[in-house]
Amino acid sequence: MNIIFAIDGPAAAGKGTLAKRLEAHFKLSKLDTGLLYRATGFKVLAGGGDPENAEAAEAAARALDPAELDNPELRTDEAAQAASKVSAVPGVRAALLDFQRNFAHNPPAFSDGTPAKGAILDGRDIGTTVCPDAQVKLFVTASTEIRAKRRFKELQERGLEAIYARVLQDMKERDARDTSRSASPLVAAADALVLDTSEMDADQAYGAALDFILAKNLF
Repeated sequence: MNIIFAIDGPAAAGKGTLAKRLEAHFKLSKLDTGLLYRATGFKVLAGGGDPENAEAAEAAARALDPAELDNPELRTDEAAQAASKVSAVPGVRAALLDFQRNFAHNPPAFSDGTPAKGAILDGRDIGTTVCPDAQVKLFVTASTEIRAKRRFKELQERGLEAIYARVLQDMKERDARDTSRSASPLVAAADALVLDTSEMDADQAYGAALDFILAKNLF
């Protein structure tokens, strides 16, 4: 049986950190699905286009090369904002859906040739749309202010100039787009464990997720 973990949630809630720890613990192949949208948005920007232009966004998604996911520029806030915009385009979501599902059901082996025991995908709609059949669903969230502080600190640590008020406003705008879009809005699956990390550190979030997963007796 191929095990699939779906981890969803808004930006800077801690789902990426949690996904990495679960990936290592359970020997799963991990896909940060947000990179697919970041790469699409970045591709549009690099071509001088507007990420909110549906035609340009869909064309970029369909022409996306997996090698483009390794671009360090995808970690910038500009790419994150572009990702949120292109992800609201139904054609983009359709173009990237097959990629994600194929990864989930056919997880690649590790670099040393060891086969993966399953796949772990983190994003915005994995448990609700991409892999509604996932055996493990987690929805990681936190207050907007806490998430903005985390992102602000992250940007500072990377040596980038940032203004907290701007980071907070950008996050509010992004949340509004993600939760109100007609195509696969950001929402917790009915059978997901909701983890509010506002008052949790990484170890506490990991512990809660681990208890939830082990109770399912999947391994």
